[in-house]
Amino acid sequence: MNEAAQSRDIAALARGGRTNFMGFVLRLLARLPFLFIAGRLYGPEAVGRFASALVVVELLALLCSIGEKRGLAQRLSDSDDNPASLIADGMVVALVLSVIAAALLYMFPAPLFPSGIYNDLDRWIVLAIPGYALTEIVLAAQAYRFDIATAVRARAVVEPWTISILAGAFFFVEPIQESGMAMAYLVSIYAGLATALWTYLRCYGRPQNWRPHPMRIARMTFRALPLAVADAIEWGTRRLDIFILGIFAGPVAVGIYFMAQQIASLPQKLKTSFEPILGPVITARLKERDYAAIARQVCQVGFWIVAAQLGIALALGIPGEALLGLFGAGGAFVPGTGALVFLLAAEVVAATAVVSEAALIYVARLRNLWVSVGTIVFQAIVTVGVMLAIERMQIESEIQEDYIQAAAAAGSLMLALAAASLVKAVMLSRILGHPINNWRWALVWATAAVVVIGQVVILLPEWIELAFGVPLLLGVYGWIIWTKGFGPEDRVLFRRQIKEDEA
Repeated sequence: MNEAAQSRDIAALARGGRTNFMGFVLRLLARLPFLFIAGRLYGPEAVGRFASALVVVELLALLCSIGEKRGLAQRLSDSDDNPASLIADGMVVALVLSVIAAALLYMFPAPLFPSGIYNDLDRWIVLAIPGYALTEIVLAAQAYRFDIATAVRARAVVEPWTISILAGAFFFVEPIQESGMAMAYLVSIYAGLATALWTYLRCYGRPQNWRPHPMRIARMTFRALPLAVADAIEWGTRRLDIFILGIFAGPVAVGIYFMAQQIASLPQKLKTSFEPILGPVITARLKERDYAAIARQVCQVGFWIVAAQLGIALALGIPGEALLGLFGAGGAFVPGTGALVFLLAAEVVAATAVVSEAALIYVARLRNLWVSVGTIVFQAIVTVGVMLAIERMQIESEIQEDYIQAAAAAGSLMLALAAASLVKAVMLSRILGHPINNWRWALVWATAAVVVIGQVVILLPEWIELAFGVPLLLGVYGWIIWTKGFGPEDRVLFRRQIKEDEA
């Protein structure tokens, strides 16, 4: 690949990453009010019930989207057919599958609520499945046109602010008070879908002379199955812990864990900042069989993600007790600090697996699937084994046992994701014939400095710790990474145009 093409690819990745990073900031600002409302108004037990249902709903929605979140880019690249018609095929399949899944879950709600505690209104959360699945496809279509702003509006502005505002409002409406979070979530999903569709229809228009053909759709679905399962497994590794914890512990422990997970998942959005834009760039290089360029892109983006996530993980994890203390009266969620630390670490170690998989889904789809299956099986075995071991310890306080189990579930997730990162990086390196390595020594120096300063920060009063300590930790970390870790290509991420574009 010539230097100009390489510069264009890096610029495209940086442009998409910048846009979605702003989405991350907006999502953070909108998510915190929801966590505050959920913790203060509804309490850990109600949050736990909501979390258990959410796991099943979003997993099924992701399966029903048949892998189009990442597979649509390749279908559009490989075909000369009308793009709107190709996208319509995927939307029809997703709609049919999600309606069937929603109907079955409504009739048999036990998987949604393992504790057995729910009311008739709670069951309507299944209606979110079609909306979530269709939104995934619409946003993937926009990402193919390098439009990340639509995803930011839908997922980082409309959805989180809708659920935050309505969760607070519904709490004061007596008929739906107990199901306020579930109803707010349902409305937020369709508000996000409407936002995405508005831009999508202006970009692609309605499909012309399109008719759903059973054989064509069946071939598309069969081809997409490995990717759909891989997507579901990758997503499931971050939700299996909640499901298993719900079996071994009560809703209060699940609620505390969910709150910690929501905070820890904020850095996870940085990975998804590059996923939509990385797919089209990789598929373009695959057409040229330029494996060296793909390896460079994966390493470049991988370092950006690791550097950002590690900084955020340190800034949120060191003052973790003070942070969780904001979201519940009497420090109800503070016992989730151990789980929070493990979950933040899990997001850092998972970054290599995510960027490696962005290429593996095109060059080794089935092998990537088997590694993903192995990852979630390994996670399930470790998590269940640790849960059983904790039960045999016969801890006197049942509440204390729940807190230890929550931290153990997060630790098991971290081990599973670390193993997946190692295996997928080695596999991709062998396929491309070039090394895949996101590591740089500047990460060590920055981490060491932040940990040392953090020991002083946690001695301060909580409001000072959060108001001034967190920015201080981020500032020190960012300065070291910028001066010691970032090269010229890395700094493209913070410029609107590279020099070649300006020329």
